Amino acid sequence: MNVLSQPVLGILTLYMNEKKQLEERHIYQKMIVEGQKIGLDIFVFTPMDVYDDKKKIYSLQYDPKTKRWSRKWRSFPHLIFDRCRIQKSKRFEQLVKFRSRYANLTFLNRPLRDKWTVYTLLSHKPRFKRHLPETKTFQTMNDVYKIMRSHPSVYIKPMQGTGGRGILRVDRISPDFYLLQGRKLNREIIPAQKVHKAKLGSYLMRWKAKKRYLVQQGIEIKLPNGRVHDYRMLVQKNGSGHWEVTGCVGRVGPPRSVTSNLHGGGHAVSMSTLLKQYAHSEEKRNEIRRTAEKLSLDIAATLEANYGALCELALDLAIDPSGSVYVLEVNPKPAREVFIQSGDSDAYRTAIVRPLEYALWMHKQRAAPS
Repeated sequence: MNVLSQPVLGILTLYMNEKKQLEERHIYQKMIVEGQKIGLDIFVFTPMDVYDDKKKIYSLQYDPKTKRWSRKWRSFPHLIFDRCRIQKSKRFEQLVKFRSRYANLTFLNRPLRDKWTVYTLLSHKPRFKRHLPETKTFQTMNDVYKIMRSHPSVYIKPMQGTGGRGILRVDRISPDFYLLQGRKLNREIIPAQKVHKAKLGSYLMRWKAKKRYLVQQGIEIKLPNGRVHDYRMLVQKNGSGHWEVTGCVGRVGPPRSVTSNLHGGGHAVSMSTLLKQYAHSEEKRNEIRRTAEKLSLDIAATLEANYGALCELALDLAIDPSGSVYVLEVNPKPAREVFIQSGDSDAYRTAIVRPLEYALWMHKQRAAPS
């Protein structure tokens, strides 16, 4: 293939700090190596590296031969894979400007809305309703009490944010007392504490402060050993432009944690290992897996139809002891490490390669005469 006609993919990301460090550099390295094998030229850039006046990007390049990163001036790519996660920084403000200024470029994926908007959209579809925990916006204590009338536990969670940060679990343990436990915004575990109902309101309103929070019905996700668990399902567009399941992994939280995120000290295990802990028959376990996969693919297609281009989504699922599947939240910028940690190296490689195959397919579609 002649280099001039080679499709170019720019991976758009954000620096984590002022030292210009990248969070997923090792993943981008692998993507660049795999891209070379299929004829896709890939570089990495952030909005800070875009020079509007020159119409050039001072990109980050990785050379698989020398195993070194370097800088190089590049023209705008044919396609952009947006890997930017929300952060409170000037860098994120630059990203918002870049997205609007260059909205005419071809993005593999667009930003997803906040958790409440996504929940509202899905809850209006009858086929999803039974798979969604009851959820409300947390404005006053009435919102909490309404859900707690029919459910003994609730989660208070930020409307935006990932990694289990800022999540509080509230369990009613007697008519007068509640048990609170969770994680601060810096992921630090808050040990379980008993709170009298007279003090619950002031505690929760302080926790929420002026931020936008949700109240969500708690699903029974404790394993026999007392630890919480959930499942991370990754769905991606394939090289034919169709949604496909890449893999699903169970995540088990550390002791005393109300979340199972790996960043918060959780660990990954295979889905089948976790499902066996409930002593379901093999037939029942297969049925649960099929339900979870079909649900995830359906949600991906629905969100894309409503919010624009997407190429991958991770769905956090809860499966209760009876085998019912619930969608806790949807993450448009999924990490891939969960597959390595669970020992599923095939799914890990697929997770890296599939967006590249999709980018190549998309480029061919655009180049084909209409």
